[in-house]
Amino acid sequence: MADEAAPGSVRQVEVVVIGAGLSGVAAAISLRRSGFEDVVVLEKSDRLGGTWRDNTYPGCGCDVPSLLYEYSFAPGPWRRVFAAQPEILGYLRATAASHGIEPLIRCNTEVLGGRWDPASGRWCLQTSAGAYAARAIVVATGPWNRPRFPDLPGLTHFPGPVFHSARWEHDTELAGRRVVVVGNAASTVQFLPELQRTAARVDIFQSTAPWVLPKPDIALPARVRHLLQRNLAVRHLARAVHATTQDAIGLALRHPRRLLPPLEAAARRHLRRSVADPVLRQALTPSHRLGARRLLASDTYYRAVSQPNVHLHPARAVRVEGSDVVGADGRRVSADVIILATGFHIGEQPLAPHLYGIHGQSLADTWSGGRRAYLGTHVSGYPNLFLLLGPNILSGTTAVPSVLEAQLRHVTAALRYLRHSGQTAMDVRREVQETHNTALQTALNSTVYTSDHDGYYFSSPGLNSFCWPWSTRRLRRALRTFDPAAYTWYPPQPAGLPLQRTTEAPAQSAVQGPRADSPT
Repeated sequence: MADEAAPGSVRQVEVVVIGAGLSGVAAAISLRRSGFEDVVVLEKSDRLGGTWRDNTYPGCGCDVPSLLYEYSFAPGPWRRVFAAQPEILGYLRATAASHGIEPLIRCNTEVLGGRWDPASGRWCLQTSAGAYAARAIVVATGPWNRPRFPDLPGLTHFPGPVFHSARWEHDTELAGRRVVVVGNAASTVQFLPELQRTAARVDIFQSTAPWVLPKPDIALPARVRHLLQRNLAVRHLARAVHATTQDAIGLALRHPRRLLPPLEAAARRHLRRSVADPVLRQALTPSHRLGARRLLASDTYYRAVSQPNVHLHPARAVRVEGSDVVGADGRRVSADVIILATGFHIGEQPLAPHLYGIHGQSLADTWSGGRRAYLGTHVSGYPNLFLLLGPNILSGTTAVPSVLEAQLRHVTAALRYLRHSGQTAMDVRREVQETHNTALQTALNSTVYTSDHDGYYFSSPGLNSFCWPWSTRRLRRALRTFDPAAYTWYPPQPAGLPLQRTTEAPAQSAVQGPRADSPT
């Protein structure tokens, strides 16, 4: 195995997976099932889990029904319709253990950078635990990786505790204290009902009101859980019902002119029924189209924000002066604790400035005009590199595990083809990537995802680099077949000579990807 190399030497690996969250665990299992034994997962933290390890704020959970937020090959023992964070984290750990991939994970190993070596046809990775050389790398760091901290003058001089909701400080006493929440992101909607019960006062500075849909979250009775675990036909039927609901909402977001008004009306009705105060209700009414930013769901948030000890300020926080937080409207609020609920840098790949491709250019420089990829997976100029949940592969209603499995069927098919073709490297052709992105951006223009250019989905002016504009079924179909003709191939060269490209695809014209639940 790779880590049997002597200290200080370069560990040789066939495939390195970067990150051990939802994506990395799925990647390791899929690679093993596809016959790849020489696999290492590098994880910078001390344990697996990704965003479900890091986000531990009260009330943290999933907005996608539990039965859709699981791998198809590993049914979860869910206790609620919508799983909470501890349950999801436990599921990931149990799945990794039951599929025998824990020995592949190297914790406390942060990837510092990587460079494609054209002479050897391998990726040379520098990590906090030494150097690795890999034939291929799978970047599984996810879009919810790095919390976004606001630029608030005076924040560093605030005398009390300050923390981001994604890095919740459980040792900080909040009961009986004045808490100011900066931002109204998805985490606020989830933690406010818990925070409101104990804090003396909660002030929320809201720059943009989110759309909040009803969330029918109930505990599943023991007999229902037993039935779902023992009867796969019933489980598949329940999954299909949830998936149909998600697809219906997605259809409305893709055709907003005709189909979105009824959904917006339902969301407004949810707001009217939950908030009696007309002034507060107006402040909670979104100004953007439903789906233009991240969709949220809750049956408890509106009730919590209506309580006497909660005060919503429909203005952005602009600075901190001593113990006071000051809003753009001049309002000043005194605080004992500040919680930053300002989301994530979802439009950024944290390793992008440190990954150098075939032309010696960093991925960040390649993406300086906006993040682009082919099928959210390949970037031209970066051979044998595969992104999971890359640019323009998710949508407002996507169940992430289903996208991951579709991607991994494609990735493992590509790697098997590379292994058996006798070639050293593969690199998606630039014209293929450009044609794909032109069609994708054109299709996005008719969806709700481009109606708010300052919103959640835009990583650069005018470019939505997050959303897939078509159906999940179409995404699965696009990823189902690996087409070698879409790639430039590099045959082996004598030692010391750089790889020479060829535009001719080796061997057969297409390879089918494996089923996610198949052993190969």
